[in-house]
Amino acid sequence: MLPSEVLFQGERQPLILPACDHYAGSEKLMRKSMALQQELGPVFDITFDCEDGAAAGDEEAHARLVAELVNSDDNQFNRIGARVHDVASPHFAKDVEIIVGLAAAKLAYIVLPKPDSVQDVMRAIDAINQHAKKAGRDNLPVHVLIETHGALRSVFAIAALPQVECLSFGIMDFVSSHYGAIPANAMRTPNQFSHPLVVRAKLEIAAACHAYGKVPSHNVTTEIKDSAVVATDAGRAAAEFGFTRMWSIHPNQIKPVVKAFTPRLSEMNEAAAILTEAQKAQWGPISQHGRLHDRASYRYYWTVLQRARLSGLPLPETAAALLDPPTNAPETA
Repeated sequence: MLPSEVLFQGERQPLILPACDHYAGSEKLMRKSMALQQELGPVFDITFDCEDGAAAGDEEAHARLVAELVNSDDNQFNRIGARVHDVASPHFAKDVEIIVGLAAAKLAYIVLPKPDSVQDVMRAIDAINQHAKKAGRDNLPVHVLIETHGALRSVFAIAALPQVECLSFGIMDFVSSHYGAIPANAMRTPNQFSHPLVVRAKLEIAAACHAYGKVPSHNVTTEIKDSAVVATDAGRAAAEFGFTRMWSIHPNQIKPVVKAFTPRLSEMNEAAAILTEAQKAQWGPISQHGRLHDRASYRYYWTVLQRARLSGLPLPETAAALLDPPTNAPETA
């Protein structure tokens, strides 16, 4: 049996995605992000943006460009998704028809912005599946932006949908939807981590994701010049709020985000040592350095190794044998 089959035994195995979701809208930035992914490897995802990336009146051409780039040889790892227009937009149906219809085979996921209910998400998924199945793709992953009152109210129901693998927090639209009741500085550091309504939204999203084994993705940091701010935000998102992924809107943000969410080398080595001993004990309880470990802690340390592998850390030889072959991890060239 695979280690995960022993450790989870019918329990929901959590999805694990690259820690950074890098957004790119213009053709220049999309091509630049693809070149950077080729250089660094599949340690971050790329989301091509139709919602904010397409110029007014140029929506269909932009969608075709997105499909073309996703299908290109420059998409080496098949870890590029696309954010389409929201389900209420007149451009939503065409975005899905073009991008999913033409690029379903290599598309990593579709991002749905601004749903107001679980019903909105379900309708969007139905439209996505219609075109995906015609293109020979089943169960195309869907990521959902939680940025409206209605979506936050339905966040657990949205996270429960089988095809949804990630929920992202859209902090700017969320704050704006309060029409001044939340100050503008709550979109930025440090207030984004202290304003009660923003904190509530983040915790609800993270809790919903972890309840259903999905990936919570933290909102972007608007600071693009000071990488220390990005690193601090990413560290707080991970350590204090339970997020396992975060947006990037500038190439300089990618490395600080990935590093913040990557397990420390000491933690990875500790995980490998504990799981090696556990495997020798046929996954029964063990004692190491005066501490008791059982399958509850084994699942935690197994996840540490999974995250380390996905972040590009070279694993000890003993650790590699403890992990299943990648399933939802990026493909290698």
